[in-house]
Amino acid sequence: MNIIIAGNGDLSFYVAKFLLKEKHSISIIDTDTNHLKSFESNSEVLTYEGSSTSVNTLKDAGVDDCDILIAVHRDENVNITSCILAKNLGARQTIARIDNVEFLDEKNAKAFQVLGVDAMICPEKVAASEIVHLINQTAATEIIDFSDKSLSLLLFRLDENSKVLNKSLTEVAKENPDILFRAVAIHRNSVTIIPCGSDIFTIDDMVYVIAGPEGIDELLKLSGKTNFKINKVFIAGGSRIGRKTAMELQKYKDVYLIEKDEEKIQSLLNVLTNSYIIKGDVRNTDLLKSENIEDVDAFIAVTNNSETNILSSLIAKKFNIKRIITLVENIEFIDIAQKVGIEAIVNKKIITASHIARFILKDKVLALNFLTGIDAEVLELVVYPKSQITKKPICKLGFPSGAIIGGYIRDKKGFIARGDTQIMEGDKVVVFTLPGVVDKVLRFFN
Repeated sequence: MNIIIAGNGDLSFYVAKFLLKEKHSISIIDTDTNHLKSFESNSEVLTYEGSSTSVNTLKDAGVDDCDILIAVHRDENVNITSCILAKNLGARQTIARIDNVEFLDEKNAKAFQVLGVDAMICPEKVAASEIVHLINQTAATEIIDFSDKSLSLLLFRLDENSKVLNKSLTEVAKENPDILFRAVAIHRNSVTIIPCGSDIFTIDDMVYVIAGPEGIDELLKLSGKTNFKINKVFIAGGSRIGRKTAMELQKYKDVYLIEKDEEKIQSLLNVLTNSYIIKGDVRNTDLLKSENIEDVDAFIAVTNNSETNILSSLIAKKFNIKRIITLVENIEFIDIAQKVGIEAIVNKKIITASHIARFILKDKVLALNFLTGIDAEVLELVVYPKSQITKKPICKLGFPSGAIIGGYIRDKKGFIARGDTQIMEGDKVVVFTLPGVVDKVLRFFN
């Protein structure tokens, strides 16, 4: 596809990075010369200095031959204007990053579509939704559901409590024949592999597993994890993500939010009517103790500073808080955060890029998620008549190296994929892929 990205922040860089892996043609529009220079080392990216609200700049960038224009400026008004202009100048589809969640209401969204904005995404809203999801599913570090939880992808960090340590995948399967699961990836020492039967699980492995609902409880026991009830939640940071997270959680949890900026606090008091607002620095351990941090069930670090979030999460670990969720916006810090023991990590850019990629591939995929902490993605695809995936059992397909079929949904029931599995027309298939393999995978489903 021919894609134009208009944006003046890190988000445009990361969206471009993800889309380039799948061989799309990318052009960048920005007024910031220094930001454009960050793309110069990549010969596959065309850069245009100027405003995306300028008709001439849009024309120079080839908007009349553009499949999708993605506007991800920090200013939502610029994004909306850019999309309206681009659509009227010939762009086939447009996506705008927004801040105002009211725009997402069905009536408002339709009004924007009439104007030329085909889709809108609020990064803070999707990040807050991810955090709430992780609060409600406490055992896994990351969880992605497919087809109303017919299948799920779960991430576990293996610790000394895991029953699979020092055992191979084959051994685990033989010892537990009744547990329906498939390990699709192991992330170890910053390297991700798609495992085979002889691969052995070791301590601190990050293991991605596909499972059906009936196998999750037993899978948790194997991994040494347990779900537990969360009543009291401590949120560090009154950012927009912190605000949206607290607004949702205060409906059914005891929410405590700490923020040091007085102006933000006054704004929060107007909307967080069922939460406790504390003025102070989350790095102040004496203050945390005075607020009985030891009694907290979950700690959510969502300030606007990744370093503060990582540090405060490490402080929370000292108080033995069972569920810690950390917003790490600097993608380069994610691997470091994992190595120091921070498990449940949320990154706004990765989540947003997933939603954008899902929109771009909406005619081909039912779901697409870029995974946090590893360079990989998971897709749910529908099987059309006469597609290549239906011709042979999985083991004889010659499926692309770097991808693995984890499971499939048939008649609304999830099944784990095996070597002799025969995929059929109408199935929904969950596939885990390493970078640059998606296009090859899609050919099996065309």
